[in-house]
Amino acid sequence: MTAETEKPELHVAGSRLTSTGCGLTSGASWIGSAAPSVQEQFLNELGEGELRALPFLFDFWAMPHQLPPEGDWRSWVIMGGRGAGKTRAGAEWVRSVVEGSRPLDKGRCSRVALVGETIDQVREVMIFGDSGILACSPEDRRPDWEATRKRLVWPNGAIATVHSAHDPEGLRGPQFDAAWVDEIGKWKKAQETWDMLQFALRLGDRPQVCVTTTPRNVGVLKDLLRSPSTVVTHAPTEANRANLAASFLEEVRARYRGTRLGRQELDGVLLADAEGALWTSAMLEACRVRNVPRLDRIVVAVDPATTSGAAADECGIVVAGVQSSGPPQDWRAFVLADCTVRGQGPSGWARAAIAAMEQFGADRLVAEVNQGGQMVQEVIRQIDPLVPYKGVHATRGKVARAEPVAALYEQGRVRHLPDLDALEDQMTRMTARGYEGGGSPDRVDALVWALHELMIAPAAKWRQPGVRTL
Repeated sequence: MTAETEKPELHVAGSRLTSTGCGLTSGASWIGSAAPSVQEQFLNELGEGELRALPFLFDFWAMPHQLPPEGDWRSWVIMGGRGAGKTRAGAEWVRSVVEGSRPLDKGRCSRVALVGETIDQVREVMIFGDSGILACSPEDRRPDWEATRKRLVWPNGAIATVHSAHDPEGLRGPQFDAAWVDEIGKWKKAQETWDMLQFALRLGDRPQVCVTTTPRNVGVLKDLLRSPSTVVTHAPTEANRANLAASFLEEVRARYRGTRLGRQELDGVLLADAEGALWTSAMLEACRVRNVPRLDRIVVAVDPATTSGAAADECGIVVAGVQSSGPPQDWRAFVLADCTVRGQGPSGWARAAIAAMEQFGADRLVAEVNQGGQMVQEVIRQIDPLVPYKGVHATRGKVARAEPVAALYEQGRVRHLPDLDALEDQMTRMTARGYEGGGSPDRVDALVWALHELMIAPAAKWRQPGVRTL
């Protein structure tokens, strides 16, 4: 297309495929499943300009959840699993509102906010990513990236500026007629950033925002979904399987099928907390930190798997540390890592646990011995005869052991580093009635043993008469 030509009008006489200047409104799925002769006829009836334009007519190729719903909405939330095509949909929506019929024609919007968790993520995913704005734009409509000003400038004068959820105040002052917001569910300052954006969306007759996110049980997203001016489209990861590696889908489905994490990250379902959960999503969101102070002790806790192979339970391996100066009420624990392994056999999980000790400089390896008994210690000693080791024996049920640890979280005395999603998934499914997930909560068991060793058992000794140091 040249600067003087309009977007092609595509039409195949006698078929169900018709188009306006904004792209085909049906056909990609039909053409994809049509006979080769029909596909060949369709392509042969297109001119050179139409063939060149076809890859950029997103209305033709898009899946239903990637197209904006009709109606007078303020916010469009595209909620889907990982790889469901959310980024592409957001990028194409930005194109649809800023582009005119010809490259230099004005679009409906001219001032757009691109808001992500960080500036780097906006740049690398929303702008320069494989499904970002630049990759989706035809050459004659592709905007220029002005790095020093952190903005995109289109040939028709439209501008999109980059903003970070780490700096909500950066949205105080600018004004927009459209915004694309990415992964709001994991923003640390989500509510503050969202509020500042709403005040900035004050240009034009109908400012709108497109939100692309994997669902997370956080207040700002739940409030947004409840708003009467919000519309939602939804799709699981597998909706976009044609554009994903088959091995990826097989692996993640095998690993996360039936888990809370899988329903959230693959099915794109917003999950509420289980009734009576010992740990809630809000509790876990409130305990997140990115940095850890100097710790007085670090332990690795293991809930051993007594079977091996693909169908075996996981071996829960959790690393945690504590600041334990002063009385017990002043102690603070930090969950550093979840190093859980599956299907590696006794020597495999023992090596993984000892490797975690070395990586984090742990003082002790704590292992539950209810199932493995003496075998657990023997396996560990075979890998490292000198490892500081303590065997612990469960005399109460899982819920009874977990409740005192959950109380530490309620008191704000435990913090979590990032990348503990699978552990936290199990935690939110541990209820007063028992574990409501499939299999055994091996990660939670290991967490409980770690925090019992660091916080609960030492506090009991501290309170004994004449004992004030550990």
